[in-house]
Amino acid sequence: MKLILTLLCCVIAGAVSAGVITREEALQAAYPGAEIKSSMVFLTDAQVKQAAQIAGSQIPSALVATFQAVKNGQVIGRAYLDTHVVRTKKESLLIMLDTDGKLKRVEVVAFLEPPEYMPPDIWYRQFDGKALSDNLRIQKDIHPVTGATLTANATVEAVRRVTAIDQILRAKQK
Repeated sequence: MKLILTLLCCVIAGAVSAGVITREEALQAAYPGAEIKSSMVFLTDAQVKQAAQIAGSQIPSALVATFQAVKNGQVIGRAYLDTHVVRTKKESLLIMLDTDGKLKRVEVVAFLEPPEYMPPDIWYRQFDGKALSDNLRIQKDIHPVTGATLTANATVEAVRRVTAIDQILRAKQK
């Protein structure tokens, strides 16, 4: 019986950790064959304030980790690393966008909360193709997830933060 429980725990742990991939794996899955260029951007106080207003939540840091996917000399997308506290521990999401600022993919690259608080991969796929709007919220375009309410809320806030920051940075480039 003890052996069966041990094996079951290993299978469950493997299934949960399967939802966490490396930053490099996530970027290559979203932008196959692209060269990835990373950089750090410092938002101005005005940009932080504007992003918070657009996102509807606080921007915890003016320092933003960004990635640009380039293929055949053309930018094919952008990604941002957002690290935040879910309940008492941190989660890092890699939020990947297409050239228009629509969500291409949201991937968990670090999850320090207990594994049972992490939603299944299919829950994250509901962000794919979405753009920042008032409907990009739980109980609107995003379905809640039982047992991971705090993670779901933290993820939506992170996605809204990143898409707002991206909107501001793209406007600055024009």
